Amino acid sequence: MDDEQKDHLKSYGIAFWVLKNGEEVDWLLNYRGGSFMMKYGQKVEEECKIRGVSYEVIADAKANEIITEVSDPSVNMDLVKLEKAPRMAVYSPKNKLPWDDAVTLVLKYAEIPYDLVYDEEVIHGELPKYDWLHLHHEDFTGQYSKFYGAFRYAQWYTDDIKIQEAMAHKLGFSKVSKMKLAVAQNIRDFCAGGGFLFAMCSGTDTFDIALSAANTDICERMFDGDAADQDAQAKLDFSQTFAFQNFTLDMNPISHSFSNIDVTTTRQVDRTRDFFTLFDFSAKWDVVPSMLTQDHDKVIKGFMGLTTAYNKSMLKPGVTIMGEMKTANEARYIHGEYGKGQWTFYGGHDPEDYQHAVNDPPTDLKLHPNSPGYRLILNNVLFPAAKKKKQKT
Repeated sequence: MDDEQKDHLKSYGIAFWVLKNGEEVDWLLNYRGGSFMMKYGQKVEEECKIRGVSYEVIADAKANEIITEVSDPSVNMDLVKLEKAPRMAVYSPKNKLPWDDAVTLVLKYAEIPYDLVYDEEVIHGELPKYDWLHLHHEDFTGQYSKFYGAFRYAQWYTDDIKIQEAMAHKLGFSKVSKMKLAVAQNIRDFCAGGGFLFAMCSGTDTFDIALSAANTDICERMFDGDAADQDAQAKLDFSQTFAFQNFTLDMNPISHSFSNIDVTTTRQVDRTRDFFTLFDFSAKWDVVPSMLTQDHDKVIKGFMGLTTAYNKSMLKPGVTIMGEMKTANEARYIHGEYGKGQWTFYGGHDPEDYQHAVNDPPTDLKLHPNSPGYRLILNNVLFPAAKKKKQKT
């Protein structure tokens, strides 16, 4: 999985395919870019050839030599066994909206199967069937991604409102915001029970904002039919959130910003200098973040989104920053635990489209088979398959 690999993204699909077929995969952390090692089989070799994935066939003696090398206490490497393919779900609307989702794009490209779930399935208690859940670029606050200022006359926007309101009423909620809060709370409980949650873009900060605003109304009249609570800011409960605290809401319905968690509207970073750096964790001591940061590049080019990056001063104690732009005080890639489960938040919309706009075509990943930014997503896909080790720090 170093620079010799022709298709890093499809390599994860091979690892997943091997797990689905009942075999184990050894994930060699920090060995040649975080390589995968598995028992030889003709079908595995054929699958690699079909998918265009680079591979090497090695003797048992060489495999034992590699295991000895990565196990050496003096090197920053380790071996993690992947045992079982996780059951995958993507929280995504059934209706077509004029933007795509990086996670579904890369799952399809890597040929990793998943189920689609949305509000109805979540409210009806289907999440415990899964090990892994990705949040599409959702707005859990019920403000329709704050697209009112720019798109309130667009057909897709008005259609989405009608669909969301109809589902809220079907499920017994008086408002879309109340339905989205219940969905967020169900997702929170899924994670608390041992599930793994991965979210990008506005699916990250709006999730926490919705949880913190459970006891107030932050939606103005154009979103839910009545005025927002003027004391909403004072009623936020940061004890309910996963990652963020002490943030200030942006209550302007015309603004695209939800709060000062995200730095999209305040950052002054030239595109040519927009990069973030992955932390170099100890593979033997900090196994979880080491898995989640496996990559053939440690400096990742930045990309924007409705939520681009997080103000580090808003992070809760205990949140692990895995990728940051230190000069701008931005966290881009963060991780933490909640109950028995774990979560990862990744800022931005599409790692290979710097400023993806509404109605832009989806990224063709055939043109980016070695994308370091997309690899971070796939690290999270395989993470739940790992044999659990106690973190030592």
